[in-house]
Amino acid sequence: MPELRKDPVVGRWVIISVERGKRPADFSLGAAAKKGGFCAFCKGNEHTTPQEIIAFRPDGSKPNTTGGTLRVVPNKFPALQIEGHLEKTGEGIYDKMNGVGAHEVIIENPDHNATLSTMPLKSVEDMLWAYHYRISDGEAAGASLEHSHSQLIALPIVPSQVTEEITNAKHYYDNKERCIFCDIIRQELSMRTRVISENKGFIALSPYAPRAPFETWVLPQKHESAFAPDGNFSMLAEILQRTMKQIDKVLDYPPYNIMLHTSAFNDEVNDHYHWHLEIMPKLTKIAGFEWGSGFYINPTPPEEAAKFMREAKI
Repeated sequence: MPELRKDPVVGRWVIISVERGKRPADFSLGAAAKKGGFCAFCKGNEHTTPQEIIAFRPDGSKPNTTGGTLRVVPNKFPALQIEGHLEKTGEGIYDKMNGVGAHEVIIENPDHNATLSTMPLKSVEDMLWAYHYRISDGEAAGASLEHSHSQLIALPIVPSQVTEEITNAKHYYDNKERCIFCDIIRQELSMRTRVISENKGFIALSPYAPRAPFETWVLPQKHESAFAPDGNFSMLAEILQRTMKQIDKVLDYPPYNIMLHTSAFNDEVNDHYHWHLEIMPKLTKIAGFEWGSGFYINPTPPEEAAKFMREAKI
């Protein structure tokens, strides 16, 4: 029988449609054919991107030249721009402001065909350090480019989904004097049916009420409110790459998004929020029912998804 499950963090309900029960092979589309052609992110084309903001260049090569292992550049077509003032105004009952913020691209590796599951583990670690550096400086699939990359956008307002998650976590803490994510980790470790893998610092699990099949969370096992895992990016890189290898093995290299959830700058150190990564393979399409009701239908129970991933031979 189908189940309705409530996400304990934001209170969102999802439908686990076991009668539609889909196994990994039901989602597999096969690896997408490469389009080929020119790629500005590839080795040798560094001069075609905007001037790099930071880069990891262990060989000592000059900025904006071949040799870097990771580069961060402004987005050539930014959704927001760093120049200007917000100038909040109103049009009758409507509110608006200028699109001031930042929009950057993290080019994770110069190899066009490298992905998080195949690139050197050090490249994954460097990517995480780049996230940390650029987020700190600031005190998102749907990509049009095949080359593995990340997007970082600094917004002038806190998105409603982020506000909802942080507010509900604070409400839980005020009632129970415990972090809800820490409680989730403790319960999942005791049950183990949705745990995918773990190491000394982190845990990968299928959430109780996932919006989509094979949605996966990676969390620090001890309480950390903001994305600065004591400099322990190597352990995070290890479990993240392992998780991506499992997803690629089980689902045959699906497109995916990875979202970093972390505390706001004005409240980075707190007891109620717990930073984490959410990995969302793009296996299903959001249809009219989801848009109209806010309910998500997931044809794969998280317990089955976790089992498939645990048993993947990588």
